[in-house]
Amino acid sequence: MANGQWYPPEWPDRIRALADGRLTPVTPRRAATVMLLRDPGPAVHMLRRRASMAFAGGAYAYPGGGVDPRDDDRDIGWAGPTRAWWADRLGVDEAGAQAIVCAAVRETYEESGVLLAGPAGDCVVGDTTGADWEADRAALVARDLSFAEFLERRGLVLRSDLLGAWARWITPEFEARRYDTWFFVAALPEGQRIRNASTEADRTVWITPAEGAAGYDRGELLMMPPTIATLRALTAYDTAAGALAAAGGRDLTPVLARAQLEDGEIVLSWPGHEEFTKHIPATGTGTGTATSTGTATSTGTATGEALRITTETGGAPA
Repeated sequence: MANGQWYPPEWPDRIRALADGRLTPVTPRRAATVMLLRDPGPAVHMLRRRASMAFAGGAYAYPGGGVDPRDDDRDIGWAGPTRAWWADRLGVDEAGAQAIVCAAVRETYEESGVLLAGPAGDCVVGDTTGADWEADRAALVARDLSFAEFLERRGLVLRSDLLGAWARWITPEFEARRYDTWFFVAALPEGQRIRNASTEADRTVWITPAEGAAGYDRGELLMMPPTIATLRALTAYDTAAGALAAAGGRDLTPVLARAQLEDGEIVLSWPGHEEFTKHIPATGTGTGTATSTGTATSTGTATGEALRITTETGGAPA
């Protein structure tokens, strides 16, 4: 059976166009995503993108999204490691570091209702499900309210110490939508509850990394390479605290897919992640079959409709 690797049918044609000089890569947009963890397990919170989405429709992912131009507002309430510390860790300047960390916290709140912030640097807010909280969350989503304004209104500071930087992936150069994405881990704060607050998702689950990876391997759960790669890495940890403690030693060298012409085939690979390698005929319409380095053969689908998701082991929708 094919695994659940997300593989759009337009990729081969775009790869050929890039190789022929007919396609100019777009500049990737900075983004952040957060793997929320809770014990026992730990289990990770995932959402399924609606099949109608133009990008990765039907795929399972974590809460996250692009940096907002106002995420580097210097007036933002901040606690935890300094901006300079985060700049060194993330490999960017201080303004960029704040924007990325802020995007991680803001997007998590916008898409799951979980807020990594508190009245001071040694505490975190509790339940955020009230109507007044929802009004503020909706204003953030609509960009009627910046995250700095939201925190100031609430008398809160962003708890950057609750995040651990885990990985960095850059969307391949042949993609129409490109993101330079930093992946973070964080533990679900005590007293807070997950909910599906995203208009882009039709389902949310808590699932252990091992169960999620097994579902992907069976072809039941559709995921992009960065998602399944980070999910597999989490299987080494028995607790959320263990994963957070390990984050400081994680390599944040960007992972960027490469497409090369070899022996009449286009070979698509992600350095350091051989399981995602694809061999694509160098000629044709691009709608055929791409063969992975394993024994499975995977036909591309942008919507995930070709996959029959029979179960989501490890938790009902939150």
